[in-house]
Amino acid sequence: MSTTAVTPLTIQDAEALVTAARHAAEAAGVTVSVTVLDAGGHLLAFRRDDRSVLISGETSTRKAYTALQLNAPTADLVDAVQPGGLFHTLPTALDRPLLFIAGGVPVHREGRLVGAIGVGGGAPEQDHGFASAAVRSLA
Repeated sequence: MSTTAVTPLTIQDAEALVTAARHAAEAAGVTVSVTVLDAGGHLLAFRRDDRSVLISGETSTRKAYTALQLNAPTADLVDAVQPGGLFHTLPTALDRPLLFIAGGVPVHREGRLVGAIGVGGGAPEQDHGFASAAVRSLA
């Protein structure tokens, strides 16, 4: 059985994701923080604007971590964490808290998970749009 290697997310990719998310946010008149993690959950790139709310940096990181751990956009996971949902008890089962608010999006290459981006600072729907636009720009 052979395995084909997939190019990992690079620092240059991560910086391009940050730039694309920032430009999308600026076009909408929103100031955001952006975090990009590699497939192992290591920080590759981070941007926090001094005009953004201080907690937006932690928010963007937790959104990226959640998208990475569950390999799904955080916007798609909100119902799963409600009482009776599939992941209702999951946040207490992991070492790092997850954040089920739109704005975290996994990054795939050739169908494989290579990282994730998290955006925080705007409304959840806006953050999701900024992160999704950044991922589309990388393709």
